[in-house]
Amino acid sequence: MRIVCCQHVAFEGPAAIADWACARGHRMDCIEVFRGASLPAPADYEMLVIMGGPMNIYQESIHPWLRAEKAMIRAAIQAGKYLVGVCLGSQLIADQLGSPVFRGEFAEIGWWPVARTRDCPQAFPCPQTLPVFHWHGDTFGLPVGARHLIASGGCASQGFLQGDRILGLQCHLEATPASVNALVDACGHEISEGLYCQTASAMRAEPQATYEAMHAVLFQQLDMLTSDV
Repeated sequence: MRIVCCQHVAFEGPAAIADWACARGHRMDCIEVFRGASLPAPADYEMLVIMGGPMNIYQESIHPWLRAEKAMIRAAIQAGKYLVGVCLGSQLIADQLGSPVFRGEFAEIGWWPVARTRDCPQAFPCPQTLPVFHWHGDTFGLPVGARHLIASGGCASQGFLQGDRILGLQCHLEATPASVNALVDACGHEISEGLYCQTASAMRAEPQATYEAMHAVLFQQLDMLTSDV
């Protein structure tokens, strides 16, 4: 399967999603949309992965490439492609599905558990609770017709499944020790006191077992999403 991964900053790459693609024998090409890279047409890929970033989806005057990326996402939805959005990526997809994106009640930065919702399909691979990594201030409304998958104490909209080909994740199940360190180094100025904000040292100290459990769930989710490949 051909996968295109869109990055919004150099320090937020696909991380464990790339590990999943490699393990499953898929080809993944990363493009830096923030550098004005040429965006692909739906015929160029089977799956589109949209990563996170410190910008907001409504900052088109600051980041004019957002307009073209939104059009690309809209084309992928219309073409019935697989879509996976992480953090900003999930917000961009939700926006193109007609849902609002807005400032959340709380910023979430650090390791906090998510829990299955009652609307989560029984077969969807996610335990009742799972510690995962977060770094966001904005969030999204649930798209019409989407299944609400997971929620956290600081943010109800942590994940949705639209149909059987579109997965939006507000949290960072793809995070690795290297990607967490890169995010802390680049965006540490965003860390503040709050109910759902950890210190940089606490984020960096998370044990490897947490990553392994999180990645196992992510791999199962991506396998389920692409089960007909």
